[in-house]
Amino acid sequence: MADTNYDVLIIGSGPGGYVTAIRAAQLGLKTAVVEKSYLGGICLNWGCIPAKALLRSAEIFHYAEHAKDYGLTVDKAGFDIAAVVKRSRGVAAQLSAGVAGLLKKNKIDVIWGTGNLTAPGKVTVTGAENPPRNTLPGGDYTAKHVIISTGARPRAIPGIEPDGTQIWTYFEALNPPTMPKSLLIMGSGAIGIEFASFYRTMGAEVTVVELLPQILPAEDDEIAGLARKRFEKQGIKILTGAKVSKVAKAANSVTATVETADGKTETFTAEKLISAVGVVGNIENLGLEALGVKTDRGCIVIDGFGRTNVPGIYAIGDVAGPPMLAHKAEHEGVICVENIAGLHAHPMDKLKIPGCTYCNPQIASVGLTEKKAKEAGYELKIGRFPFIGNGKAIALGEPEGLVKTIFDAKTGQLLGAHLIGTEVTELIQGFMIAMNLETTEEELIHAVFPHPTLSETMHESVLSAYGRVIHI
Repeated sequence: MADTNYDVLIIGSGPGGYVTAIRAAQLGLKTAVVEKSYLGGICLNWGCIPAKALLRSAEIFHYAEHAKDYGLTVDKAGFDIAAVVKRSRGVAAQLSAGVAGLLKKNKIDVIWGTGNLTAPGKVTVTGAENPPRNTLPGGDYTAKHVIISTGARPRAIPGIEPDGTQIWTYFEALNPPTMPKSLLIMGSGAIGIEFASFYRTMGAEVTVVELLPQILPAEDDEIAGLARKRFEKQGIKILTGAKVSKVAKAANSVTATVETADGKTETFTAEKLISAVGVVGNIENLGLEALGVKTDRGCIVIDGFGRTNVPGIYAIGDVAGPPMLAHKAEHEGVICVENIAGLHAHPMDKLKIPGCTYCNPQIASVGLTEKKAKEAGYELKIGRFPFIGNGKAIALGEPEGLVKTIFDAKTGQLLGAHLIGTEVTELIQGFMIAMNLETTEEELIHAVFPHPTLSETMHESVLSAYGRVIHI
């Protein structure tokens, strides 16, 4: 009979769960993962990865439509939405299989089913039907340390609950049976804006409704404003300070009543409505209430090392609160398990977690926005450099963009960086590393950036903050 006792047992195999499991195994801890649906979790199977595959198809389609701008001839560009979705699903399946291979390589057991904590250190797994090969069945398992990594699910607005047919969440939006001609999207965070960008590029009429005064509410005001101008130029209709108050469904359409910022009421009819109003942690049916594990607003309360108020029970990732990002979950899990193993781990600094939105144009940021830096009492030096001054951006045919850097005027500390433009999601890590190393403006100014690259916009933005900008 298989040994059912572990050092670490992780409930959930999303980015946080499987990365934590691998790190635990590297540290010599006997480790198991409980999973009920698919290895890799929502991010890999129904979120980050397949969404980026769809957006890549949209990007290629966009370039094909504008081939003449590059001196190329392309017959009428078109697409097969079924093939686009098939490619996206194939990418997700490949990576899910890769996670299975990584767990096997690191000798991590996979227990297939739904986990429930019956006591600290005790988990009962209700086995699922037809479990994958090489997984363990349901039953009772014990572990010195149980880490909850159950992720989150789409938040539902009462009266506008997703039905999977006409009111979609990201699940349905990632797998459309046909291409809708029109869409109404509730919410302008990363999920809502990425879908707005994808479907608009593919030809749909798109309207975005945002409750707050600006789209992309987590971003710097200036960057969000530039993004809005670009989206509206692409034909996306945007309503801010507005909310969908009522929805009526017909056979092939949805009509939404929208209360606008000026107090008026408008109605919008579209084929589909995407609800992208945030997510809520999966804290139900885990046995948390019976064990007295503290929760707050749909998330498990933890300290900087993933520890809950109950010894031996931990939480990481989306279920442990914002920012709800895959890379935050991964890093949080590593901190948690290294602390369990007795290593000198450092608590998570949430100001040093970059955020990326893969729309067109891309948006990336880390640290304080200008508004929050001022509210914190800093005296600021702010640098800005537009992509129009960068040779590589012009050569790429992507001259619209901006890099904005925010420094403490007294110390030279880099407080925040905010970017909009092509491939900025690949640039932000440079500022992330600089902040992590406590780099000052002087060190960034003296760094040599390669030419011609988009990264030169980063250097010039720093130079701009200190009155030394060259190319504008």
